[in-house]
Amino acid sequence: MPSLRRGNLRFSLMFKAILPVAFVLLNGLLFFLVAGSERNSVLAVASGGAIMICVVVLVVIAYVVQRPMAQLGDAIGRVGEGDLTARVDFARQNDELGDLGKNFNAMVEQLRQSREEIERLHRTQMTRAEHLATLGELAAGLAHEIRNPLAGIAGVIEIVSRDLPAASPARAVIHDVKQEVTQINRILTDLLETARPRAPKVRLSDLNVTAEHSVMLARQQALTKPIQIELAKSAAPLEVEHDSDQIHQVLLNLLLNAIQAIHGKGSVRVAVSSQDGMAAVSVADTGHGIPADALPNIFRPFFTTKGEGTGLGLSLARRIVEDHDGRIEVTSKPDEGTRFTVLLPLRRKVLPATS
Repeated sequence: MPSLRRGNLRFSLMFKAILPVAFVLLNGLLFFLVAGSERNSVLAVASGGAIMICVVVLVVIAYVVQRPMAQLGDAIGRVGEGDLTARVDFARQNDELGDLGKNFNAMVEQLRQSREEIERLHRTQMTRAEHLATLGELAAGLAHEIRNPLAGIAGVIEIVSRDLPAASPARAVIHDVKQEVTQINRILTDLLETARPRAPKVRLSDLNVTAEHSVMLARQQALTKPIQIELAKSAAPLEVEHDSDQIHQVLLNLLLNAIQAIHGKGSVRVAVSSQDGMAAVSVADTGHGIPADALPNIFRPFFTTKGEGTGLGLSLARRIVEDHDGRIEVTSKPDEGTRFTVLLPLRRKVLPATS
């Protein structure tokens, strides 16, 4: 039935299809009354009316439904080929087909805007990647240039410390200088690992052993602090294809971060297990947690919430894990603690050889 919308009379498709049929039937009835009541005249009028009704119905269907559907099919085909300028002109109709056309045109316009946004983001990411690659090459060159004189400085300091009397107050200064040299060397190592990563040398070994080695070194770092570091190994050996040195580096970095996140008394728990067909190592602490606004950025290079940090540790850790076809997950609540979970496939994917 007709209804009002936006001040215009709106007719449904059913009403449009019935209206011409009703018009033909009415005319046929009038013609029948005029023609008389003879039997032949009745049959002739009935047959003619039936034919006219069929013709009118076919014409109405072809004009009202088939033509817009053909246009819509053509527009969908063009969109499928990547032409996001395709539109249908029956969207101007004030009926159900018009609504369909309006929705189709709006959908294609939204797709066009989304594609333009994706292309813009892609260009931005490519520019940023090129910029980071240039910075990486520069950082690697600077790291090599700095390391050579740094090694000389460390050697001189060692010689000077040997000649100092045991009771000399300068020994404390020499000790502090050695620590600073070690810190600088560690930063340079992280820079080199980030700028020029090496491929993992994987072999099948027990992930429990790798985790135990990391925990042992972390406990040495926490000897003077009231922090308990627990290790819960899997019940059975967890044989995983991995580079034990690199995964040890990842776990040790997570453990040291956990220790630094605890102010005063606290605990860190390391658990090795299997999860959804993968090997999992979780590092959970009772520290101050990570702010919600910082959580999405913690794996970005040079991003850090610690004043003395370089912001390269977590970035390097994620790259190493991804090189093992794994991933790192993190959950954190302020003032409650943080949990990092390293997930590794038990067996790495074997890529097909290229000719």
